[in-house]
Amino acid sequence: MDFNILRVARVVMNVTDLNISRDFYVNALGFIETESDHQHIYLRGLEEHCHHCLVLKKAEKPGVHSIGYKVWHEDDLEKIESLFKSKSLYTEWEEAGVQKALGRTLKATDPDGIPLEFFAKMETVERCLQKYDLYRGARMQRIDHVNCMVPDVGKTVAFYNDELGFRCSEYTATADDSIWAAWLHRKPSVHDVAFMNGEGPRLHHIGFWLSDPMSLIHACDVLASMGHADCIERGPGRHGLSNAFFLYIRDPDGNRIELYNGDYLTCDPDFEPVKWDINDPRRQTFWGHKAPDSWFMEAVEFIDSSSGRPVVQSKAVLAQQKPDFVT
Repeated sequence: MDFNILRVARVVMNVTDLNISRDFYVNALGFIETESDHQHIYLRGLEEHCHHCLVLKKAEKPGVHSIGYKVWHEDDLEKIESLFKSKSLYTEWEEAGVQKALGRTLKATDPDGIPLEFFAKMETVERCLQKYDLYRGARMQRIDHVNCMVPDVGKTVAFYNDELGFRCSEYTATADDSIWAAWLHRKPSVHDVAFMNGEGPRLHHIGFWLSDPMSLIHACDVLASMGHADCIERGPGRHGLSNAFFLYIRDPDGNRIELYNGDYLTCDPDFEPVKWDINDPRRQTFWGHKAPDSWFMEAVEFIDSSSGRPVVQSKAVLAQQKPDFVT
């Protein structure tokens, strides 16, 4: 590739009540509120020096406006634009400052209709890594990944690997060796983005890195003490795939968040992707309770960048919606 995508860097998504969301994300989960206005809250993790990694936007109903990737250099943006144009995919430029704290940005749509943003610069702020007096809730450190439901995982993975330069760390295959899910990365960890079989495109979850497993346990205690115990959807437990310690929760609008710790290094050029059978019970849960049906069926729609309407969804090409052992 003649351009360099560094990592997933931010998500912009709707919430229906900013005050309720602030209480959940800042007081319960421990995000740092960098800035806010009457329509937005800009959040970051304790170790992040960029202005934000998550934008909560006030709206009448849930929806995801964009997944943002940071690139190495401004010149990379023109090269990515050329790629998307060569595939007859939507692109649009936004000048620096149109979105809060964001530099010049290339807006684009991938072949599934997922709205993407690419940028090289974002305003920087104070890193709070050693401000331990600010640690609360889950002690949120940084954005780690996103997971999207798409109708044809194999086709999507081919675009991200062959055209955008992502690499596969692990994948899930069905009995006939079709790709049911895949974990792709640019930074040297298990993933920046994962794709799983399902009606889509839809955002399944955003994953945030925590410093240690006890932060996940502490988050459960804090959520319960604040009356949010019912928001815990799955976990805590350990994934077989990625080896990560996990907890899945739903915010007051149903947006799914994963609290995540403990995956591994993937930067060696001879690293070979790990293959999992979808019906191997250790794949999704090395130990812990099985995932509920909601985890396989429910996700949030994307909003089209050009029209402002929900992105049209398609049914999954693979019939198997979940592992056979999940009832």
